[in-house]
Amino acid sequence: MAKFITIGERIHCISPAIREAMATRNPEPILKRAKEQLDAGATYLDLNIGPAESDGEELMKWAVQLLQDNFDNVPLALDTANKKAIEAGISVYNRSKGKPIVNSADAGDRIEYIDLAAANDAIVIALCSANGIAADNDERMMHCQNMLERGMSLGMESEDLWFDPLFLVIKGMQDKQMEVLEAIKMFSDMGLNSTGGLSNNSNGMPKHIRPIMDSAMVAMCMMQGLTSAIVNPCDLRLMETIKSCDIIKNNNLYADSYLEI
Repeated sequence: MAKFITIGERIHCISPAIREAMATRNPEPILKRAKEQLDAGATYLDLNIGPAESDGEELMKWAVQLLQDNFDNVPLALDTANKKAIEAGISVYNRSKGKPIVNSADAGDRIEYIDLAAANDAIVIALCSANGIAADNDERMMHCQNMLERGMSLGMESEDLWFDPLFLVIKGMQDKQMEVLEAIKMFSDMGLNSTGGLSNNSNGMPKHIRPIMDSAMVAMCMMQGLTSAIVNPCDLRLMETIKSCDIIKNNNLYADSYLEI
């Protein structure tokens, strides 16, 4: 079994410091966030430049090269609604440590992002939705099947489509949480990889509760077969839970120092 893959979420234009750094091409705040996440154990870094409608191509190239030049070709998830920016990022991407991830496609207006990934030998995060959140797992699996068939018809390997059930906020959608877990189990039973923005589940909760809830959620998801998640790797409790679950699932060999690895 493969170790759980963590995608660090903290290089995001929603952060005022990162947004300003991207606008002014100031490398320091971006490099600082990257180092913190990699030191904490992130496997991939998500690079979210937002819509970036005016300068997305140049910005994505700059950011990809900045991160890979400074952190030994760290693998990246290229996160934007701007398709040309993703293509520009891939054009300068060094894949020696892992394929780029296209973040993200869905079964609706963004289904062509699967085509983009296929054309560039990339991984794609495939959201199991089309027009809003799926009503139930029948709809999630319909979207999953449609996206899987599209990717494979374009020559993709099934392992390069990472299916996202969409993690839902507990405050307001508590009754939907078991459906998300069941969807992950369905993906796993089909031999498919899965991922998602795990911390969405704890949105709106007090700051001291979020690490507790996120850690409980990731443990339950990993038991259902979740293979990856977009998370804050600087959350020590969360990362210790992931590492411990990897031991219990026999994804990693136990050593007394396993939390330090």
